[in-house]
Amino acid sequence: MGIPKPLVQTNQLFIVMTVLLSMFLSFWILLIPFFIGVITLLTKKNPIMLIGKKFLKKPSKKYILEDPAQQLFNQWIATICLGLSFLFFFLESVVLGYVFSIMVLLAAGIALLGFCIGCTIRYRYLMWKHKRFNV
Repeated sequence: MGIPKPLVQTNQLFIVMTVLLSMFLSFWILLIPFFIGVITLLTKKNPIMLIGKKFLKKPSKKYILEDPAQQLFNQWIATICLGLSFLFFFLESVVLGYVFSIMVLLAAGIALLGFCIGCTIRYRYLMWKHKRFNV
């Protein structure tokens, strides 16, 4: 079973909002989406999506469904980048902190507009892996 697209978009919007807040208020805010990402990767259940599920107006199957494996892959990328961003800010390497924050912000923002960068990365990786082992 897939993940309803509105839940994926809710998570993307949450990431965009928290990263933007961290840029204007405090880099410590990055810990919120980072720990949500860690929880998601450990439990395979995203707390933001679990909360959002309560607000769906239709049964899950009635929405466009997203691939759970793809969403976990995207969550890995976002969580690693958020962790690196926080670490660099903490170590006072502000430029690298912003680089990783902006990467996450752009990826989530572009995904909200309809193009999934993580999907492209995963697709290219799977094709490379397929060619490598099937030649």
